Amino acid sequence: MMASPLKVGLAGLGTVGASVLRLIDRHREPLAARCGRPLEVVAVSARDRHKDRGVDLSRLRWFDDPRQLAVDPEIDVFVELIGGAGDPAKAAVEAALAAGKSVVTANKALLAAHGVALAERAERAGVALNFEAAAAGAIPIVKTLRESLAGNEVSRVYGILNGTCNYILTRMEREGLSFAECLKDAQRLGYAEADPSFDIEGHDTAQKLAILASLAFGIAPDPDAVYVEGIASITPEDLQAADQLGYRVKLLGVALKTAAGIEQRVHPTMVPKESAIAQVMGVTNAVAIDADAAHEITLAGPGAGGAATASAVLSDLADIARGERALPFGVSAKRLKRSEKLPMQRHEGGYYIRLMALDRPGTAATIARHLADEHISLESIVQRRPGTATHGGDDPASVAAPVPVILITYATTEDAVRRALAAVQAAGVVAGTPQVIRIEKT
Repeated sequence: MMASPLKVGLAGLGTVGASVLRLIDRHREPLAARCGRPLEVVAVSARDRHKDRGVDLSRLRWFDDPRQLAVDPEIDVFVELIGGAGDPAKAAVEAALAAGKSVVTANKALLAAHGVALAERAERAGVALNFEAAAAGAIPIVKTLRESLAGNEVSRVYGILNGTCNYILTRMEREGLSFAECLKDAQRLGYAEADPSFDIEGHDTAQKLAILASLAFGIAPDPDAVYVEGIASITPEDLQAADQLGYRVKLLGVALKTAAGIEQRVHPTMVPKESAIAQVMGVTNAVAIDADAAHEITLAGPGAGGAATASAVLSDLADIARGERALPFGVSAKRLKRSEKLPMQRHEGGYYIRLMALDRPGTAATIARHLADEHISLESIVQRRPGTATHGGDDPASVAAPVPVILITYATTEDAVRRALAAVQAAGVVAGTPQVIRIEKT
């Protein structure tokens, strides 16, 4: 005889919440068979009870206040899909844990800001705090890091964690469009928000990376410990040059174990075109892990969207239904160490540098001298064909326009690159600000 149903209270009936209801209805019997008991949503909460969400809510009890739903004695588990680092999401999750309810959440902002405190509450109450849907959507990266790789020492976790940015960079590369053109199209298609700054400036990726770094390295999630750059500075010329040099540009979140501590960074990155991460195009996400026993693992899949995120929510519910409970971050919350933000000046790696060099004698020698002064060795140098800039009026004379010069360095430090480029600019042999993109070994 099958056990009694796992009774679920669901707060938040947006795209993901409605998809959770649909998936449970669609897969009711297989889910019950896999879990050993049925999953049954018995109560919901949202801001507008009259909105048509394309699902039948008539049989469900309604709560206007998610905190009241969280402590309802009729539910076994509270699913938080409200979003946001503050209330009502935070208060509702805290109330559920205090009432001895297991919690499933897709809320990356909440976990990045308050994950340690919430994990401590869950551990004290002896209940689950599951968040597979909070990072990389349908990709089972949380369980992979927390459970499947428990017998490994992870040295690096990195990936494409924002579909909006990956879509924009893919369109720019394939069609030669500007960043502004691609962003506008992404907004029209619903891939980017009306205010896209959280995505394109890298903050969404930073929150997700903070969670993954916690799972990989036993540190407290802290987005403030992540160095962040967005993609607005990337041009079609950079993508074309990358292609010709055997690279592709991606916005990566990278967490890396170094002698100085855990380096966490988000920025546009050049990766070799033959690498697995470089093949991930459009709105797809991917996460790669370097570990001592498992070596290299790459997982790819949809990182957002109703069905994809709902799939991860159901995975967490299935664990609770089966009676499986892991420590939220893989180790006791009290053992999570604080990680300081490492200055990027210490970062070591290869660099792509694009300079607009003035076309006059001595320019190349000046650039080479300042690079040599910082002990920067070059793997390749590419000089583009110069254009011309004409004077106004009827004067037919023309002067040579600055010449694009592209440099690929061998491994060096960020500090050395910045000092060398500052000296080059001070020498007055380049126009504008040099473009610098880090190269990641994959």
